[in-house]
Amino acid sequence: MKMFEVTFDELDINNYHRMTVNEHQGAVCTFTGHVREWTKGTRTVHLEYEAYIPMAEKMLAQIGDEISERWPGVITAIGHRIGKLEISDIAVVIVTSSPHRTDSYRANEYAVERLKEIVPIWKKEIWEDGEEWIGDSRKYHPSVEGK
Repeated sequence: MKMFEVTFDELDINNYHRMTVNEHQGAVCTFTGHVREWTKGTRTVHLEYEAYIPMAEKMLAQIGDEISERWPGVITAIGHRIGKLEISDIAVVIVTSSPHRTDSYRANEYAVERLKEIVPIWKKEIWEDGEEWIGDSRKYHPSVEGK
């Protein structure tokens, strides 16, 4: 188990929680992102995530470093699942702990936003009547011509 990982395995929230808790941390903030069934009136059947794993894990660790610089004392652990995910499956877990709650909240929100900005993980939504790659990171997906 790594503090920053991309995996095909189901994500166990407790593992990430344990990695961030110690006698100095008084607050733990946990974010889990789940596969939802409905998006803007369209029913999702399942999602498929792909990643450039070595770079994705490096960028997740970079997010942890950025958080440590902005909020000293915050410990961060992030896990993102790839492969086929069903409705309600956990796609991402972000746990931040800190001596006080405010830093933990802010760091967790920061991690969610930075993950979407810089980590090479791609999501394909599969619907009853079609499919589509979703998100700005799609332009960097290896299957895009000329990229």
